[in-house]
Amino acid sequence: MGAVSELSFDTALDAFGGTASVSYAMKSIGKTVTYNDYLRFNQNIGFALVENQQMRVHDATLAELFARHPRREYDSFVSRTFTGVYFTDEENEWIDTVAQNIRHVPDRFERALAYYALYQACISKRPYNLFHRANLYMRTAKVDRGFGNKTTWDKPFEDHFLSFIAEANRAVFDSGTACRAVCEDALSLPLGFDLVYIDTPYFNSNGVGVDYHDFYHFLEGLTDYDSWAARIDQRKKHRPLLPRPSAWSNPKKCRQGFADLFDKFRDSILVVSYRSDGIPSEDQFVDLLRSTKRRVRVLHYGEYKYVLSTNTASKEILLIAE
Repeated sequence: MGAVSELSFDTALDAFGGTASVSYAMKSIGKTVTYNDYLRFNQNIGFALVENQQMRVHDATLAELFARHPRREYDSFVSRTFTGVYFTDEENEWIDTVAQNIRHVPDRFERALAYYALYQACISKRPYNLFHRANLYMRTAKVDRGFGNKTTWDKPFEDHFLSFIAEANRAVFDSGTACRAVCEDALSLPLGFDLVYIDTPYFNSNGVGVDYHDFYHFLEGLTDYDSWAARIDQRKKHRPLLPRPSAWSNPKKCRQGFADLFDKFRDSILVVSYRSDGIPSEDQFVDLLRSTKRRVRVLHYGEYKYVLSTNTASKEILLIAE
C-alpha cells in the first residue's frame, strides 16, 4: 500500500477486491473507495468492512443466531449435501442453523458482519483454509501430525464465530468518505475513478491459474443458501459450484482481458498487482500499459507463494501506469 498511498488520487476502484484488504487500506487514508468482486461472498466482506461506516453486531443479534427458532422452518441442505466432505455432522448442522438465521438480520451491514464471521469460521476449520477437496479425513484421522493446526480445527464453531465478530466490530470505522461495495464484471463498471487497482486471479507460466470460485465455493453457496442446490456441480466429490467462464479463468483470454480493462480505464491511474512468472509476462504487461499510458513503472517485491504451491521463484510485482 505504500507505493499506492504516495500517488495523487481521491477516488479509487478496487476492481478485483477479494479480501478487501486494499480497499480497507485506501479507506483508512481517507479515499472514496468502490470495492468490487465477482464473488457475492466477497461483496459481503466489502459491505462489512468498506461500505459500512458505523454499524456493529449487537449482543441481541448474536443471541438470535445460534439457536433454531420454533416459528421458522429450517432446511438441512449443508447436512444433506456435504456429509463427510468438509465438516462433521454436528458442525454441518450448526452451519445450517446460523446461515439461515443470518438471513433474518434486518440491517444489511450487521448481516454482512455476521456473514463475515461465518466465512472466517468456516475457513479456520479447513485444512489449507480451502474448499478444493473433500478431505475431512485430514482433520479427523487418528495419526501423528506433522502439519496443520489441530487446536484450531477442534475449536468449536461458535468460539471461532464470536472471535471473528469481535474482530470485525473493532475494524468498523467512519472514514468520512462515501465508500461502497459492488459485485459486477469489472468491464461493466462505470468510469470516473482517479485510480483503478487491479489484482486479478493469477496464471503461472504453465497456464495454471488460481481458481477462487473453486477454492471458496462453499462460502459463495452460504451467501445464496436457497439457490445453492441448483448451482452445484454434482459430478465432483467436493460439490463445487458450476464453473463461471471468464477471461480471468482462461489463460488464452486473459491477455485480451487486461487489454480491454486498461483501455476502458485509460483515463485513470492504473495499478496492477501480479506475479513475475505469470501470463501475461512482465514485459507484456508493460507493453499493454504503454498502449494507453505514457509512464509505466514496475516495482519488484519479495518471493510470493500461494497455498499448496511449490513455486519458489515467483515474485510479486506492482505496475503503476500514469
